[in-house]
Amino acid sequence: MEHFLLQLFIFLAAAAIAVPAAKKLGLGSVLGYLIAGIIIGPFGLSLIGDIEEVMHFTEFGVVMMLFLVGLELKPSLLWQMRVPIIGMGGAQVVLSTIAIAVPALFFLNWQESLAVGMILALSSTAIVLQTLREKGLMDTPPGRSVFSVLLFQDLAVIPMLALLPLLATGVAHGGEHHGSSLFDIHALPGYLRIMVTLAAIGSIFVLGKFGSRPIFRAIAATRVREIFVAAALALVVGISLLMTMVGLSPALGTFLAGVVLANSEYRHELESDIEPFKGLLLGIFFISIGASLNFTLIGSEIGLITGLVVGLITIKWVMLNLVGLIFRVSEKERSLMAIALAQGGEFAFVLFQFSKTNGVLTDRLIDPLISAVAISMFLAPLLFIVHEKFLGRDPVQEEEKESDTIGRSGHKVILAGFGRLGTDLGRLLISAGIRPVILDHDASNVDVLRKFGFEVYYGDVTRLDLLEAAGAGEAELLIITIGNVKKARDLIKLSQKHYPHLKIAVSSADRAAAYEFMDLGISVIKRETFDSALALGCDVLQLLGMPTYEAHRLTRLFRRKDEEMLPELHQIFKSDRDKYVSMYQEHNADLEELMLHDTNVDMEEIDRAWTAGNPEE
Repeated sequence: MEHFLLQLFIFLAAAAIAVPAAKKLGLGSVLGYLIAGIIIGPFGLSLIGDIEEVMHFTEFGVVMMLFLVGLELKPSLLWQMRVPIIGMGGAQVVLSTIAIAVPALFFLNWQESLAVGMILALSSTAIVLQTLREKGLMDTPPGRSVFSVLLFQDLAVIPMLALLPLLATGVAHGGEHHGSSLFDIHALPGYLRIMVTLAAIGSIFVLGKFGSRPIFRAIAATRVREIFVAAALALVVGISLLMTMVGLSPALGTFLAGVVLANSEYRHELESDIEPFKGLLLGIFFISIGASLNFTLIGSEIGLITGLVVGLITIKWVMLNLVGLIFRVSEKERSLMAIALAQGGEFAFVLFQFSKTNGVLTDRLIDPLISAVAISMFLAPLLFIVHEKFLGRDPVQEEEKESDTIGRSGHKVILAGFGRLGTDLGRLLISAGIRPVILDHDASNVDVLRKFGFEVYYGDVTRLDLLEAAGAGEAELLIITIGNVKKARDLIKLSQKHYPHLKIAVSSADRAAAYEFMDLGISVIKRETFDSALALGCDVLQLLGMPTYEAHRLTRLFRRKDEEMLPELHQIFKSDRDKYVSMYQEHNADLEELMLHDTNVDMEEIDRAWTAGNPEE
């Protein structure tokens, strides 16, 4: 136990020191993690021991990341992206595999060459997506192109796992297999293995489509956040375990689960609960990659490994540019895509081990290749920096950010609270062509509203992680219709601190709440019952015989005068309550006199003009 805690402390301390330093130097967090790994690894200060065991554990960060990626992709959006995913992604994997396997034939047999080609065709999902997010490129056209290729690569791991054992030329090492200690699928006949695998995948869809909602609804009703976190982690761990049992990639299973749950009202809550664990495990995973660099092997085989790294990056860069040309990607987008995906990927570590286990590749061949992949992953953030410095970043980003803002009107607005007021406001916005991201913390209310067709997400929006998951970094406006004044106040402070660009409009339960929001600098404040009172009052005046125009005119006059006196009353609300009461009474008396005076004016001619052409008048 002490050894585990010591190792954990070293990892966390290294990350806490190296990442801020790397960010300050403009290197990005991923490069900081990698440098931290080199420093504390066996060829640095030798502070950590079994790197391979740590990597097996932290690869779960990649699994969590793909679950979160799946949550961002609704099935409809995935269908819309089918051409770049299958087209560009498929072309990149096939062309890169061929381009790497052909020269390898001069040194290896065809089975080994094909295996190496497939494994090295993959890129690092973890490093690339993390870097794209940090640089604000995820929602740009080149970012979406990169994501499409990465998504296909992750899906391609599955047929690779099925194909690699067929390329075996030697004896499997260690008697291991890709199955599970709980259930050995390899002991079943071929047709049963296929049936079990399909049943496992089908169960993910059934659970996500029909089982998740009542389960999460019951958990949300307890209002105990830790239980929701536990359920979210249990979901990811359980699906990973199921996929491992049937010999498939846990990352694929969690990705499919994420896609199925993308339409769930609990999507944002799941995302915000899992995000911290994903970030921590990914960080330790990057550290373990840095620590795994075998500098003894690199020193003794420096020429070979340098050639492998340069050859890998060059071949993939050329193939990616070719894919971009085939699919008519613009030159600037093509340049970023080629730089972003030119490295090896984290699945290479898994697939190389799998190849060794199944007798496809030997240690003598795998060791230098793993070193080359690790170095190429280390170079990936540096290639991004070189691209920015020498190929120019501003024209691409500015152009894409501007068009992105116009094209994503559904994400310009975050609506926090979807009660009686929020529902009517949401209907108005949706009818006007603006689809806000709607969040509400009442699970039963969310469930009812979704039955009526509203896309509402469950979650406490006063949490920074959930606000980030809802897209506050890219949104333009935050509308707060939360009845709880303290929660609304906390949300305003949170937004002003972390998202100062967000414009804020808020509803207040009463005049006192409005004063609190005015203290925070909010100018767009609407009292919940004020407009309803004025509308009802206008109707009452007409029922009492007042002409239509006069009733509307007096209502507008009352509104204007009341809103004019609000800032003045606000100034003394807290400092002098007696003076506040006195001034309030004085304003009311002045308003009463003004309105009584106006009602004595002969409005007959104006009223005729107001009702002209109305057969009922």
